[in-house]
Amino acid sequence: MTRSIKVDFFTDIVCPWCLVGVARLDTAIAALPDDVTVDVEVHPFYLDPNTPPEGYDVAEMLRAKYGRDPREMWERVESEAKKAGVDLDLSKQPRTFPTQKGHTLVRLAREKGTQRTLSKALADAYFLDHRQVNDEEVLVDIATKHGFSAAEASAAIHNKKELAISHEQAVWAAQQGIRGVPFFVFANQFALSGAQPQEVFEMALDKALNGDAAA
Repeated sequence: MTRSIKVDFFTDIVCPWCLVGVARLDTAIAALPDDVTVDVEVHPFYLDPNTPPEGYDVAEMLRAKYGRDPREMWERVESEAKKAGVDLDLSKQPRTFPTQKGHTLVRLAREKGTQRTLSKALADAYFLDHRQVNDEEVLVDIATKHGFSAAEASAAIHNKKELAISHEQAVWAAQQGIRGVPFFVFANQFALSGAQPQEVFEMALDKALNGDAAA
């Protein structure tokens, strides 16, 4: 008999720690017994809900906010990313962009069975390929590799109703007390915040599988 685990994953396309967190989750999932299936549903979150349409320079924002060289702050996440198998260099993607359109495509991909692969592809496009993930051509190009036709993807990111749903869900996540991502909910019972160590994800899946959430 197949056993199953539901994981709700709150993320933003432009969140570097989400790359680390989901890589560790995937490694933990891969180590599960063959009779276990894991359904990971991706939910939208805004890392910075005030990002202007044209985006902004991340390094400049960090210098202004913290008065430090951003490379000092990037070093830790880059180091952890490499340990998780992700070759991350944050200096190569200087700008951050609004993510409502990308979130909308990811949300709609759930019905297509391509949600997780599209979510990963968008994050990889932003962080590893240094593409502008608010650009229509970029979004359509990526979506067509994950179950969308070009016309369907273009219509989705211009659909005011669908965009509003994505926005409402991202706002709702913040209203529930989620202050940062990655944020994971296991079996609708307990949550993990942040890119926790690998063994923590393994323990969380074990608890969710065995009904030991209270441990």
